[in-house]
Amino acid sequence: MKTRTTAPPTARPVRTALLLGAGVAALAGAMLLSLVAGSKPTPPPEVLRVFTGGADPYTVTVVESRIPRTIVGVLAGASLALAGTLMQGVTRNPLADPGLLGVNAGAAAAVVTATALLGPTSVTGTVWWALPGALLAGLAAYAVGTRGGDGGMVRLLLAGAVVSAVLTAYVQAVSLSMPDVFDSYRYWVVGSLAGRGMDVVLAVLPVVGLGLVIALFVMGGLNALALGDEAAVATGANVTATRAGGLVAGVLLAAGATAAAGPIAFVGLAVPHMVRSLVGVDFRLQVPFAVLVGPVLLLVADVVGRTVVRPMELMVGVVTAFVGAPVLLYVLRRTKGAS
Repeated sequence: MKTRTTAPPTARPVRTALLLGAGVAALAGAMLLSLVAGSKPTPPPEVLRVFTGGADPYTVTVVESRIPRTIVGVLAGASLALAGTLMQGVTRNPLADPGLLGVNAGAAAAVVTATALLGPTSVTGTVWWALPGALLAGLAAYAVGTRGGDGGMVRLLLAGAVVSAVLTAYVQAVSLSMPDVFDSYRYWVVGSLAGRGMDVVLAVLPVVGLGLVIALFVMGGLNALALGDEAAVATGANVTATRAGGLVAGVLLAAGATAAAGPIAFVGLAVPHMVRSLVGVDFRLQVPFAVLVGPVLLLVADVVGRTVVRPMELMVGVVTAFVGAPVLLYVLRRTKGAS
């Protein structure tokens, strides 16, 4: 009879620590790569000299222009990955993503409305419209889906689908009837890190920070929730508070990321699967690793978009699927049959 061996008690903490160190190193490498890559590559020693002094003014200008883009990539990647992890944990649905409750559609509707009324706006102006639009759509879906008591996940998901459908129809109607709006909107809707400054970071940072704090409070309860509602109640977990906290945190994180970089697809869906293949199903490990893996994927996709058609560039929203899809398929093949 084949027996199953288990690792010594100290093996898992050691492996987790090694993976955490590797994740931090990968994130640092991706950030350095983002500062190096561009229409005119800057050698890593020159990038380091910008921070230590001694670089020429042209190099300083080039590298400093890439710093906000890199920070936005870290912020958006971490937010999308963590939002996807929370959505999949709360709904116990491996296909859930940050746009589950109509967040992307709400941001798009707000941007289209602002463009139709005020004309094309700056990147910062778009953020100030997209952020409340995403938040209101997500909270509206949550309010409708939970009205009258706990209607279960099916009711909540249906509410999100309804909100998304209505807002998407509105966006299409306005865009098709107003060509100027469509020209402006079609660049935003793909998702991009280009042209983002520190003002964008400062605008979304409070919302993302609040979402991260709530996620840290509920990540332990998500482990109980994964057992099912009845089992979670038996373990003493507050199912309603955990589910509400996870959904609100996911909406805040997704809203901040969408407002900052546009509705970038695939990161929130793929990263949770990648993280689970590394650290297992414990959400106390999934949350910090999602914060590391998400930015790495998004920054690498952005670098690929900047280099493959140089001196032009592909928007990061186009590249994420091409970069992430093979990785996700590989992870799913490795975990085939695993629960």
